[in-house]
Amino acid sequence: MARRPVIGITMGDPAGIGPEIVLRALADRDALPPCRPVVIGDAWVLRKAADELDIAVSVSAYGDMETVDHGMSGIDCLDLQVADCGLLVGCPSAASGRAAYAYLAEAVRLALKGSIQAICTAPISKEALHMAGYRYPGHTEILAEMTGVRDYAMLLSAPNLKVIHVTTHMGLVDAVQSIKAARVLSVIELAHEVLARAVKAPRIAVCGVNPHAGEGGLFGCGEEENEIRPACERAQQMGINAIGPLPPDTVFFRAYRGEFDVVVAMYHDQGHIPVKLLGFEQGVNITVGLPIVRTSVDHGTAYDIVGRGIADPSSLQAAIRDAVTFSEQGNENTGKADTPSR
Repeated sequence: MARRPVIGITMGDPAGIGPEIVLRALADRDALPPCRPVVIGDAWVLRKAADELDIAVSVSAYGDMETVDHGMSGIDCLDLQVADCGLLVGCPSAASGRAAYAYLAEAVRLALKGSIQAICTAPISKEALHMAGYRYPGHTEILAEMTGVRDYAMLLSAPNLKVIHVTTHMGLVDAVQSIKAARVLSVIELAHEVLARAVKAPRIAVCGVNPHAGEGGLFGCGEEENEIRPACERAQQMGINAIGPLPPDTVFFRAYRGEFDVVVAMYHDQGHIPVKLLGFEQGVNITVGLPIVRTSVDHGTAYDIVGRGIADPSSLQAAIRDAVTFSEQGNENTGKADTPSR
């Protein structure tokens, strides 16, 4: 029998809903596939949240991964002891930003070392990170820097729809200017790589950026004809089933209906809006192109509902399930697949 993979679950911003959804997700072990989850965070924060929210689960604290016994009951926590005991929940702070960053850094270290087979992240606050001096747009960019990769992308997965992004955390004007054939081709390849582990000849739809995909050059500044179409043609020459550029206003419906396995979106909201409309409570964020497996919830810290007992763990449970799936499909935990090299 194969050993259950160890999934490192970062607690996220300790002032947000991360601790609550981690507790609720792991308390319902029947909703998860066989795995050995370990929370990377602060045990006192989890215990305090469990007590205040009346979540009947025990938390075992460990100083290092080697001593974690992976019991089938309760929650195992790699206790970093970095969260300030005076932490004010429900709002961003430098203290919560420092703690969230520390949890992620330790998770990456353990994943690169092979001590855990995947990372699943609870939400962080960009504002809190910035207050702590970490000037990153989000998780994805931090992970890329920590793992030393430049060729990566954000893939969002909701029921019946997967979307991967050419650009993410930047203003719309900057995003359009960043749409270059080399980047579009790279994202098409990344989409092919990750989906080819489970789907034979993945069908990849590539969005245009302008209305009607530019309408033959009538709209925009030639992004479709000069950058997106050449990337699609090059991908096809490489044996990748990529079609585009396609009109963004219809392509997501076509993918939802089953015509495509993934949609390549050109900018943040073009891809995020349809995914969150279809699967806000069960959406999963997957970073592709890393040497490790990383999945995440597809929502934020929700400071406004912290402590009210209404935070939904469904997205985190889905992210844990995907983390297990990808860790089992990856080649020796590299997060890579046997596909054409770039």
